[in-house]
Amino acid sequence: MDCPRTSGDSGTASAMPDAPRHCRRNVFRRAGLAAFALIAMAPASVFAADMPDFLRGSYSPTYTRWEGFNAGAQVGVSNMTTDFGNSTSGLIAYILRNTEVEDQFTPSNWTTLPSNTTNGRQYGAFIGYNWQWDELVLGIDAAYNSISSLNASASDTVARQVVTTPDNVNNSLTITAQSSLKLVDYATVRARAGYAMGRFLPYATLGAAVGRFNYANTATVHNVGTPPGGSPIAPFDVTDTQSDAKNNAIVGGFEAGLGMDVAVFQNVFLRGEWEFVAFAQFAGLRASMNTGRVAVGMKF
Repeated sequence: MDCPRTSGDSGTASAMPDAPRHCRRNVFRRAGLAAFALIAMAPASVFAADMPDFLRGSYSPTYTRWEGFNAGAQVGVSNMTTDFGNSTSGLIAYILRNTEVEDQFTPSNWTTLPSNTTNGRQYGAFIGYNWQWDELVLGIDAAYNSISSLNASASDTVARQVVTTPDNVNNSLTITAQSSLKLVDYATVRARAGYAMGRFLPYATLGAAVGRFNYANTATVHNVGTPPGGSPIAPFDVTDTQSDAKNNAIVGGFEAGLGMDVAVFQNVFLRGEWEFVAFAQFAGLRASMNTGRVAVGMKF
């Protein structure tokens, strides 16, 4: 059955109050399709203006502004190398003070212990500020890291069977040395320079570090002296031990590193970096550390 048309209509069917049901249904269907077409052709900005920020795309995946304050938490794995070679030199020099053996042969300069490498985990936090000019990003940050288990130790014995002093006394020296070192925690203050590439910010760092250490050094010198026949000097067999230990020793150093920040949301970023820290020599010990870490941070 044909649907009735209104007078003056240009060919579009419209439902009359008394039109059959199937005619009214066709009219509603056509009206719905027309409305959907109008919505689809409307500019996206008409609707985006009324959307909340997180829905209308306030974060651009191709551009990130890095300027401002930032802070976060970090976790890493460290590899610490400790040079124990001179850790007991002062103790040996004290034991052999005012002797011909030390004056002539300086056993205190002998390398009594090797280097040692150990691994441990660290946990920490950082806070910083960035300035940005186009792609160039310069910043400064401070970090604190607590070490869970970074302990190093070494022990060894060095023997010289015959050391003849100017008084013709033959000295048989045996030096036994032991040392241990533990890094408790450390802090850094460093400058950063980076180049922004959209969501990615590769950077380099250079700064200062301060570490807190516990250490213990012990040296034992056993000296057997045999004078020549007829000498007024009596044979001797002497053993002496000296120790040096301290907890919470504060030691300075320097830091250098490379890393990359990756923006995952407008104000949230992930970080991966490598860091090298070298501490100044103290108590005859010298320690350096390589760390690989990841972090999550927020920009403010």
